[in-house]
Amino acid sequence: MKRTGGELIVEALKANGVKRLSCVPGESFLAVLDALRDSDIDVLVCRQEGGAAMMADCWGRLTGEPGICMVTRGPGATNASAGLHISRQDSIPMILFIGQVQREAREREAFQEVEFRRAFTEFAKWVGEIDDAARIPEFVTRAFAIATSGRPGPVVLTLPEDMLRDEVEAPGATRHTSVEAHPGRSQIDDLYRRLLKAERPMVILGGTRWDEDAVADFAGFAERFQLPVGCSFRRQMLFDHLHPCYAGDVGIGINPVLAKEIKESDLLILLGGRMSEMPSSSYTLIDIPYPQQSLVHVYPDPSELGRVYRPDLAICAAPSDFVAALADLEAPAEPHWAERTERMHQAYLSWSKPPATGPGAVHMGLIMEWLEANTGPDTIFTNGAGNYATWLHRFHRFRRFNTQAAPTSGSMGYGLPAAVAAKRLFPEREVICFAGDGCFLMHGQEFATAIRYDLPIIAIVVNNGMYGTIRMHQEREYPGRVSSTDLTNPDFAALARAYGGHGETVESTEEFAPAFERARANGKPAIIEVKLDPEAITPTRTLSEIAQTKSR
Repeated sequence: MKRTGGELIVEALKANGVKRLSCVPGESFLAVLDALRDSDIDVLVCRQEGGAAMMADCWGRLTGEPGICMVTRGPGATNASAGLHISRQDSIPMILFIGQVQREAREREAFQEVEFRRAFTEFAKWVGEIDDAARIPEFVTRAFAIATSGRPGPVVLTLPEDMLRDEVEAPGATRHTSVEAHPGRSQIDDLYRRLLKAERPMVILGGTRWDEDAVADFAGFAERFQLPVGCSFRRQMLFDHLHPCYAGDVGIGINPVLAKEIKESDLLILLGGRMSEMPSSSYTLIDIPYPQQSLVHVYPDPSELGRVYRPDLAICAAPSDFVAALADLEAPAEPHWAERTERMHQAYLSWSKPPATGPGAVHMGLIMEWLEANTGPDTIFTNGAGNYATWLHRFHRFRRFNTQAAPTSGSMGYGLPAAVAAKRLFPEREVICFAGDGCFLMHGQEFATAIRYDLPIIAIVVNNGMYGTIRMHQEREYPGRVSSTDLTNPDFAALARAYGGHGETVESTEEFAPAFERARANGKPAIIEVKLDPEAITPTRTLSEIAQTKSR
């Protein structure tokens, strides 16, 4: 039976297990939109392509399966590139489908034409264009395999408009199979010998390709061996923060005690992550290319092993396969590093206790304490980028897997689209978005998407009237010379109501708890605007103190 290219795209998506996708509609892929009308795939229509791509990234982040996004050519695709870049740097599986100009018009700079195989090569693992509708099952299944194998990441497929209307005979698509690498027995034995000889071992978890079972099994392994465990930047959900082996997050603003312990470790096991610039404190925790510590690096892509750091032992494996291979290792009766592990955990507990005071009438430390006491361990927290996020990633104690969606790439605007996507995926769980005033307005229009689909997220907008992170650096490098960082904002609570949601404004610490409870009880998407004194730029330092440091 002949089917259109649009129908074949939808069939291939269903064959590969797709249950949902995000899009901003465009005339270049009307045939796909028509085919989706007759399918049971949940289509989330968004307000801007960057937000749509970030939603797909969030789905990939929380499920391990590729998030799917569809956009039109030209400005639609270039808008989506923001989400594509996040997916690439964060190692998240995603497939971006782009409606393209008709085949006969290519290379003429037709209306909204971009040659995406040239433009997006840096953003994606593979960029392909489907010229023949009969090859759609082949291309789509290949895209899923590439997105999920090795180091996960985004794939781009462009779809010429006329190709999608072609009626062709084509084979039925089948589900993709990911390429897996498993640790060898000799590698596990080598690791075991190194661990038993170590005096000051340390494990840092990161990356993707984890699942709930792998997280639980590794926690059991760490507990048996009483190993200190840290989580790399914005991968904190990989280990229970109240577990006695947890040593803290290895990222921006790392606890100096933890940084010292990492540098002084004699065995460092990097499991699942790349240990890139942010978790490595700008490449200062580990020497390049030859670390002072004995380094074991476990990563699912061989091209990454040894690319920056030369490991003493390189193991090409996904975290789940590696952790499974640890199950039969016998722990020492009394590990001689156990006291060190306990000391590191206590240092984390002290470091993660928020301050009770600060400049202004709103004290974020007390707000964080209230949230810790009044949200459940399954609550999903999302955020974008900015100094406001420090309050979340330092003082929230993540307890369970799949409770964090935040960009390691440091992209602003991510938190709100991610919250919408997370709530659509897990409607029974509470979803809280943290955003700054600058961050929120980069993709704040997706609040309308939350309204349309009745997704009662709660967005906490920390408003200090400026691009806070840039202002902090500016005051440090050019004290007293403010330039291009002040912001004029709307009334965010009124904005929420204008969209049809619930809005609250918090101007003092004691107003937060009742405002949050009202937002929670209201049952609509909500924005709580927290008016923070601009001086409260970090949990421990004011803007004035930072400026004075440079002037001295």
